[in-house]
Amino acid sequence: MLKLEHLGWSLPDGEEIIKDLDLTLSGGKLVVVTGPNGGGKTSLAKLVAGLETPTSGRIWFNGKDITGLDITERAKSGIAYAFQQPVRFKGLRVRDMLELAAGEKLTESALCGLLGKVGLCANEYIDRELNASLSGGEIKRIEIASVLARNAQLSIFDEPEAGIDLWSFARLVETFQELRQKSSGTLLVISHQERILSIADEIVVIAGGHVRGHGPREEILPTLLAGEKAGRCPLDKEEARV
Repeated sequence: MLKLEHLGWSLPDGEEIIKDLDLTLSGGKLVVVTGPNGGGKTSLAKLVAGLETPTSGRIWFNGKDITGLDITERAKSGIAYAFQQPVRFKGLRVRDMLELAAGEKLTESALCGLLGKVGLCANEYIDRELNASLSGGEIKRIEIASVLARNAQLSIFDEPEAGIDLWSFARLVETFQELRQKSSGTLLVISHQERILSIADEIVVIAGGHVRGHGPREEILPTLLAGEKAGRCPLDKEEARV
C-alpha cells in the first residue's frame, strides 16, 4: 500500500533529517511509528502527507508514484493527515469542518458519533466556531474527528495524545481499536504512548533519520520496554539530533 524507497529530506541549511530510508507498509493495519525526539518521525509523516517534498527517493501509494503530488492531490488519492498543532479557522463551524471532511451533509446522529469518538458532546460543539474560544485540546480532538470523517485509505495521526485529557485519551485508544477492526484502511500513528503501542499491529522505530526497527508489535514492543527500563532506546545506535 505505502512504499518509501531511499527517501531523504534535508533542512534548508543542508542538515539531513531523513536519510536513505526504506519502508513498506501493507493495507488494513494499525501502524505506530515511535522513537526518540528529533529522530525524524514527524518529518516522515509530513513527507508522506505531502507537507514536505523529499530531497531524494520515491513515495509509492497503492502502486502509484505520488512523490510529486502536493497535499491536496494526496488527499484526493486517499491520504488524510491530522496536524500535531491544528490550524484554527475563524468563521468555520465544527459542523462545517466535519462535513467538508466527509464530503457530504451529515445528520445530527453522524456528527454526534464522530465527536463522541474523541470525547466531545455534539450538542455543545457542532455549531461552535473553530477559533480561539476552543482550547488546544478541544481543537485537537475536533481535527482528529475530521480525519475520521474522511474514512481515508491512509490516515496519519501525529501524536494524537498531545494536549488531551486522560479520559479523552482513553476514548481515543478505543476509537483506534474500533477503526482497526472495522476499517480496511491503514492508520499510521506517531506516538510514544505505551497504550497506543500496545494496540498496534506493527511498530516502526525511527531514529537518526533511519528505520531502526520494524515488525509485529509482539516482536518490537518488548525490546522497546526493555530499553526504556535501562534508560535507552535499544534500537538506536546513534544519537538523534533535535
